[in-house]
Amino acid sequence: MRDSRFLMVMTVALALSSTDLTAQPARPFSLSEALAEADRAAFPNRRAVATTEVERSRTAPSLKGILPSARIEAGFVRTTDPIGAFGTLLRQRRVTSVAFDPTRLNDPLPANNLLGGIVLELPVFNADALTGWQAARTATRASEAAADRVQHDVRFSVVRAYYGAVLAQEKVTVLLDAERAAHSAVQQVESMIRQGLVTRADALQSRVRAADVSMQLSMARHDAVTAAHQLALLLGRSFDARHAQDAQIIVLPHGLPSDSSILALLPGVETRAASSTTMPTVNQRDDLRAAKLGFDAARLDVRSATATLLPRVNGFARYDWHSPTTLYAGRPNWTLGIMASWSVFGGGNELVALAGARARARLAAAAHEAATAQAQLEVAQVERGLSVTREHLDLAAQAAAQSREALRLIDKRYASGLATVAELLGAENSAMAAALRHAAARYDLIVALAAHRHANGADPASLAQLDAAPMDTSSTIARE
Repeated sequence: MRDSRFLMVMTVALALSSTDLTAQPARPFSLSEALAEADRAAFPNRRAVATTEVERSRTAPSLKGILPSARIEAGFVRTTDPIGAFGTLLRQRRVTSVAFDPTRLNDPLPANNLLGGIVLELPVFNADALTGWQAARTATRASEAAADRVQHDVRFSVVRAYYGAVLAQEKVTVLLDAERAAHSAVQQVESMIRQGLVTRADALQSRVRAADVSMQLSMARHDAVTAAHQLALLLGRSFDARHAQDAQIIVLPHGLPSDSSILALLPGVETRAASSTTMPTVNQRDDLRAAKLGFDAARLDVRSATATLLPRVNGFARYDWHSPTTLYAGRPNWTLGIMASWSVFGGGNELVALAGARARARLAAAAHEAATAQAQLEVAQVERGLSVTREHLDLAAQAAAQSREALRLIDKRYASGLATVAELLGAENSAMAAALRHAAARYDLIVALAAHRHANGADPASLAQLDAAPMDTSSTIARE
């Protein structure tokens, strides 16, 4: 009996020892990790890479008129054609005087020929193929630049969605503080009712306030889950009914970086902090580079279409075997040659192709000009937006600090019977709203910083340095 009890105690002890009683909460998912996952798996990035590969594959056919080609041939021919039969005997080196018999010449026996050959074709001058290959290569470079821009687009979206999800988490945190403050107010009012200091109406109003905050908290939690799902989808994660909870593995920080951390990334501040860092110019944007390369490719297409009107010169070499019974047997023959061809008029097809190429070049020129104008407009907009959001953050921070101080003072006055419950609840509402506006202002400035980098051709992923920034703790709505 003692042995069985001893075994049970040992079993429980081993089970407890195998359990990590000091397990720490999961480490928050960082922006740099989100960006790395998006680069690897985001759907737009994968489509852009595939599009570039398709464009690159179109370059190969244009090499046909530029690079030499070689092939091996093998075949069998059996014929009673008089010319074919006599030619077969010549190729096989089997002509005798009997072969010149008129009867045999006019009515030859079936001749068998196993033929084998090695053929080398060498382009000498094909201007249309050369310019076509150059156009295809330029179009591939344009596709690569467009893919780079898509990657930066996705990174900008990831920054916006990541901090949008963090903002949703901070909203939950603020409302949790507000809920605790509201329930604390309810307890305070009920205590004061028992002391005869306030009326029952004060308690009812405080309970209504607490219920309203709880409803907002419930909606904020729903919004936080939705934001996490949206972030996961942007990162390239797929969901179905069986895996709808997968986004919950994204553990996010409970608050946005502090004001000072965000303000340190403003262009002027960042440049003073690291003088070696220079902001790219708008002309370095990948989408403008893609538009410029697309225009260059269209102009090369015009040159290629024009070159079809020029002569073509190609060389060739053959090494052949002919035998009646064995492949690649008999005495070999060789042939060398060069051929020039000039399509003077092909039914107007060349002129139609040239007109189409010129129209595509005009379209590409207009697209390049429009992209440049749009980029310049975006730069002007983000410059103004950055200035406005910077001012909004200052105002929101001041309002949040002032509302917290006002709540502290009114709370003391209410406890002393010098303020009404309506004033207290109004101060709590103002403090909560100011805290939420302050968090939203920090988020807006982060997005404005990412947009500023994105519009100027810089990498929005540089904002990953905020991973090391401290979180803002000033949004807590505390009651004394």
